[in-house]
Amino acid sequence: MATVYEERAKVFKAFCDEKRQRILELLQSGEQCTCVLTEKLDMPQSTLSYHMKILCESGIVDGREDGKWTHYRINEFATTRAIEMLREITKQSGNVSECRVCGK
Repeated sequence: MATVYEERAKVFKAFCDEKRQRILELLQSGEQCTCVLTEKLDMPQSTLSYHMKILCESGIVDGREDGKWTHYRINEFATTRAIEMLREITKQSGNVSECRVCGK
C-alpha cells in the first residue's frame, strides 16, 4: 500500500511538466480522444502515451477505451483531492519550535 507521501508525489508529478499542463488545459473543455490530443499538441502518439500514463496513474485523468482509441477526461474528484493535499502539505500548525542551536 502506498504511503501518503507516495500518493502526494504521484499527484504532484502529474502537474510538474509543461506538456502535461498543456494536456490538462485541452481536457478542460471536456473529454478528448488520443487522435485529437496528438494533433492539437503536435506530439507523437508515443510521447502522449507517456504523459497520459503519468496523468492516469495520478488519478487526475481517466481514460476510456473506444475501439483502438482512448478518450481522456479530467477526474473532478481527484482534482478536489489534489487541492486538499496541497492544503494539508502547506497548512501551518501554529506550533513554533525553538531552535536548539541559536535559541530562536
